[in-house]
Amino acid sequence: MDRWEGRRSVTNADHSVRGDAVADAETRTGLTRALLWLVVAVLAVRQMAVVLRQPPGERLTDLETWIGENGVLHVTGSLYDSGRFTGTPFAGLVLKPLTASAEASLGIAWTFGSLLLVAALGVVVARALPAPVGRRTALLAVPVAITLLMLSLPVRNTLHLGQTSILPVLLVLLACFVVREHRLQGVLVGLAAALQPTLLLFAALLWLTGKRRASVTAGAAFAVCTAAAWAAVPKDSWTYWVHHVAGAGLGERPDSLANQSLHGALLRLGFEGPAEIALFLVLAAAVTVIGVRRAVRYAQDGQLLLAVAVTGCVVVAVSPTAWQHQLLWVLLAVVGKVGKRASDRLVWPAVVVLVITLPAKMLLPNVGLVIPVRDNVLLLAALGAACFAPFLLRTSPYWQRPIPTDHARPVAARFGRVPLMPFWRRVLHRPNLLLELLLIRVVYSAYAQVRLAATAGRPLAEEHGRQIHAIEQWLHIDIELWVNRTVVQITWLREFFDYYYSTFHFIVPLTILGVLYARRPADYRWARTSIGFATLLALVGFWLYPLAPPRLMPGLGFIDTVHGVQDFAKPDYGTLTTVTNQYAAMPSLHFGWSLWCGVVIVMLAPRMWMKALGLLHPLFTIAAIVATANHWVLDAVGGALVVSLGFGLTYLLSGPRKLVTEEKQPAEPGRPEPGATRAARRQESEDALT
Repeated sequence: MDRWEGRRSVTNADHSVRGDAVADAETRTGLTRALLWLVVAVLAVRQMAVVLRQPPGERLTDLETWIGENGVLHVTGSLYDSGRFTGTPFAGLVLKPLTASAEASLGIAWTFGSLLLVAALGVVVARALPAPVGRRTALLAVPVAITLLMLSLPVRNTLHLGQTSILPVLLVLLACFVVREHRLQGVLVGLAAALQPTLLLFAALLWLTGKRRASVTAGAAFAVCTAAAWAAVPKDSWTYWVHHVAGAGLGERPDSLANQSLHGALLRLGFEGPAEIALFLVLAAAVTVIGVRRAVRYAQDGQLLLAVAVTGCVVVAVSPTAWQHQLLWVLLAVVGKVGKRASDRLVWPAVVVLVITLPAKMLLPNVGLVIPVRDNVLLLAALGAACFAPFLLRTSPYWQRPIPTDHARPVAARFGRVPLMPFWRRVLHRPNLLLELLLIRVVYSAYAQVRLAATAGRPLAEEHGRQIHAIEQWLHIDIELWVNRTVVQITWLREFFDYYYSTFHFIVPLTILGVLYARRPADYRWARTSIGFATLLALVGFWLYPLAPPRLMPGLGFIDTVHGVQDFAKPDYGTLTTVTNQYAAMPSLHFGWSLWCGVVIVMLAPRMWMKALGLLHPLFTIAAIVATANHWVLDAVGGALVVSLGFGLTYLLSGPRKLVTEEKQPAEPGRPEPGATRAARRQESEDALT
C-alpha cells in the first residue's frame, strides 16, 4: 500500500510539473500574441497618421490623379490621354462612382478601407497555411501575416499612394481558400483578371487542378467584364487592348527600375525592338510552363497557398509591366519550406522578407558587378519562387523533422553572479553565406542611415568639442594638436596615416570575419555578434552626443590631412557629406573596430607573430585618427568602451568563447548522420591550435 501511495504521489508531481510547464508556455504564447497585435495596431495608426498629415492635394497621389477634383475620371476625354491612368477600362468603370467622394474624406475612407483589406488578406493567408499547423503557429499566424504585409514594399506603396493592387490579390485568395462553390470561385478570379489581365493565369491553375467549371467561369467572367467596358468606353478599350497591347505602354517608361518584369529587365539590359519582344515571349513561355507545372504539383501535395504564390510570381515575371505595388505575390512565397536542415529552413523566408520589405539599395552596394542584380532583385525573387526554389513536399521526411542544428553548451560562468541567457545557444556550423552577406549589408546600411539621421546643429557639436577638449586639458592628455602638427611636417608619415585611416577601417574587420567564417565557424558567430553589439552601442552615442572632431573645431589650429583645407565660414560646413555624418565622432568606431580586430586576433591566432601583428593594428589606428585630426583621444576611449560592452553582452548571452560539445548521438535509421560529432572534432582541433 505504501509503495502504491508513493507511485501515485510521484505521478501527481509529474503531472503538476507538466501542467506548470504547459501553463507557462500558454502564458508566453499569449504575451507574444498580444505584443504582435500591438505592433499591428501601431503600424495601422502610423499609416493613418502619415496620410492625414499630408495636405489634401498631396495625399494618395495616385488615387487623386484618378478620382480627385482634376483627376482623370473627371476628364470628358479618354482615360489615357494624360498618361497617368494605367488600369484597365473596367477598372476605370469601377472607380468612376468614387469620383463623387468628398476630397476631405477621401484620405480617411480610402486608407481605412485599404487597411481592412490588408487585415482580411492576412487572415485568409494565415488560415491557408498547409496542415498540419501547431496551435502556437495558428495563434500567432494572423498577427504575423498582417505585420509582414504592412511592412512590405507593395502594401506600403499602395497605402501611401492610394493604389488598388491589394484588391485583385484578395479576390484570388478568397476564390481559392474561402469560397467553396466553383462558379463563385470563377467569378472572383475573373473579376481580379478584369482589373489585372495577367491574373487570368489563375484560370489555368484552376483547370489543371481539376476545378474546370471554376476555370471556365473565370474566363467567362473576365470576358463579360471586358465586353461591358468595351461597350461603355470603346475608345478607351481600343487604346488599352490594341494600341498599348494590354496596357504595356502606359504609365512610366517600361525600362524604369519600377517595372520588375522580364520585359523591363530585358530593356534595362540593352535589348530592344523585335529581338527583345521575341526573347521576352520565349522566356515568358518557359517561365509560365515551369511555374504552372510546379504550382500544380504543390497544389496536389496539399500546399495550395504555395501553389497560388508560385502562380502569382509567374504573373509578376511574365507581365509586360509589373510595378512595385503589384508584387505582393512574392511575399506570399515565404510559406514554402526550403532545406533539409533546420539551420537552412529560415534562409528562404529571411531572403524573401528582406527583398520585399527593404529597398534594393540597402540589400546590395552600388558596385558595377552587382548593379544588374540590385536593379532586378524583386524579379529575381519572383523567378526564384516560380522556377528554382526547391520547396519541400509534405511527403518528404524532412517536412516535419528537419535535420537538427548542432548546438554546444557554453562553459559555465566563472562567477555565479554572472547570468548566462539560456535561450541563446551557440551553433557549431557556419551560417548560410547568402543570408550572412545580406545581414551584414543590411546592418551596414542601417548603420549608415542612422549616422546620417543622428545629426545636430553645428553649435551643439562644437560645444561638445570644447567640453571634450577641456576634459583632456584637465587630464593632461590633449596631445592631438602636437601630434597633428608634427605629422604634417613629415610628408611620408602624413601620407601613411592618411592612407591607413582611409583604407584599413573596413578591410581588416571584413578580412577577419571572412577567415573565421571559412576556418572557424563557431568563433565566427561569437566574433560577429560582439562587433554587432559594439556598433549598435556606438550608434546610440552618435545620436545622443554629436561631437565635432578636432579638424572641425575653429580657432584651434588643426589641419585636416585627409579632407583638405577647412572653410569654417560656411555655416553648415561639416554637418553632412554625401556618405556620412561628420559629427558622429564619439565613440570612435575607427579605433573601436581596430581594437576588436586586435582582441580577436590575440585570442584566436595560432602563432605569436600573428598575435603581435594584430596588436599593431589598434596602435596604428589610434595614431592615425589623432594625427589626421579626425578624433579626440577620448573618442578612442569611447570606442574601447563600446567594444568592451559588446564582448560583455556576448558573454552574458552565450558564455565564454570555449564551448562544451555534446556527446555523439547515434543516427536515426534511414536518416543522415547529424554531423555534431564532426563539428565537435573540428572545434576541438581548432582549440588545440590556440
